[in-house]
Amino acid sequence: MPPAPQPAENPPLESHASAPSHTPSRRSQRGLDGLNFFLADVRDGVGPFLGIYLLTRFDWSAGQIGLAMSAMTFATMLSQSPAGVLLDITRRKRLLTALATLVVAVCSVLMTLPAFVNLPSILLLQALMGVSAALLLPAVAAITLGMVGRRRFPARQGRNEVFNHAGNVVSALLAGLLAHFLSIEWLFYSLLLFACGSLISALAIRETDIDHVAARGAVAQETADAQPHASGLLQVLRDRRVLMLGAALTLFHFANAAMLPLVGQYLTLGDQEAASLYMSACIVIAQLVMIPVAWWAGRRAMSWGRRPVLMIGLLALPLRGLLYGVSNDPVWLLLVQALDGIGAGIFGVLWLIVAADLTRGSGRYNATVGVLGTLFALGAAASNLVAGYVVDASGYVGGFVFLAAFGALAPLVFWFGVGETRSADAD
Repeated sequence: MPPAPQPAENPPLESHASAPSHTPSRRSQRGLDGLNFFLADVRDGVGPFLGIYLLTRFDWSAGQIGLAMSAMTFATMLSQSPAGVLLDITRRKRLLTALATLVVAVCSVLMTLPAFVNLPSILLLQALMGVSAALLLPAVAAITLGMVGRRRFPARQGRNEVFNHAGNVVSALLAGLLAHFLSIEWLFYSLLLFACGSLISALAIRETDIDHVAARGAVAQETADAQPHASGLLQVLRDRRVLMLGAALTLFHFANAAMLPLVGQYLTLGDQEAASLYMSACIVIAQLVMIPVAWWAGRRAMSWGRRPVLMIGLLALPLRGLLYGVSNDPVWLLLVQALDGIGAGIFGVLWLIVAADLTRGSGRYNATVGVLGTLFALGAAASNLVAGYVVDASGYVGGFVFLAAFGALAPLVFWFGVGETRSADAD
């Protein structure tokens, strides 16, 4: 078998390889800002609040909660690769984004109805939300790459994450206040508002501002009427660095996914009445840290390179897990949560940039992102499933230490297996 193609040093027709042929309109740029802001709440569903809801309202066990939460991530895992392949083919990226947000919103509201609050129904609704979520992240990445091109992608991806984290701050504050002063079911209703914002923002992006050749990481051919080159997906995935990136992503998400839900349950044991407010505070603190970190990461990835910036984020995760186990005092847990802002803030920006570097010129960027998404969704699903039973067997401190141990492997795999991916003419 021939080796996977490496990024060309001087791809032809750089306008398609690195930048679209025109600057996106202000309307489309604002639409992309809004899409990242509102999808912050829609993309992850109700997230860790589901655990608090099921624990306080229906007295579910940690194992049952872990199973329910893993259903969404398992569904995302199975759908991520087909979603990426579809996004490489279709020009209906905005329509797919709109449909996915509607599914998430409807499923969220159904989970507040008593008839649907049983294990089979919750698993089904979480699975439907997971299929929809599989489309959202790669769709936004594809739209972004198609709008700004490869050269401007790191800075724009940093901006995307700034708006995403700002949306998370607003949605977490809104959810916490609604749950505390009205009822915990309002956590789910707030998704409707953000879904409407997502739809409006997606429609605000002009179709003519998206270069669909650039959006798939392809390189235009010498003649204008020729089809852009596209490598075979298996050929791209045989690249050792792509495989090692997948391994690092899987380890990171296995260590990270269950940490915040476990913190929420840990806080609930001490004070059920204030649990939703504490969880909101955890999310808000992390997201506030992520806003400047994401902006910084996008720019430092251009000047420092990808590896040193990403290593900072990867190393913050195991440290955070170990510190969670020191005390269940709410103030301590909130302080430790700031490390999530550093780790996830950098990771959210960098992994899509590294994937774009490794697939440059292949025409398989979205499909590769889908496969990588499958791998880290597998890590996240296994995290929520396994961690719940680890906590049942050894307590919450044992669960945090268990996750931290796996988190320590991710930076080693990335450093030795992937290395620096920025090419000399990249930025």
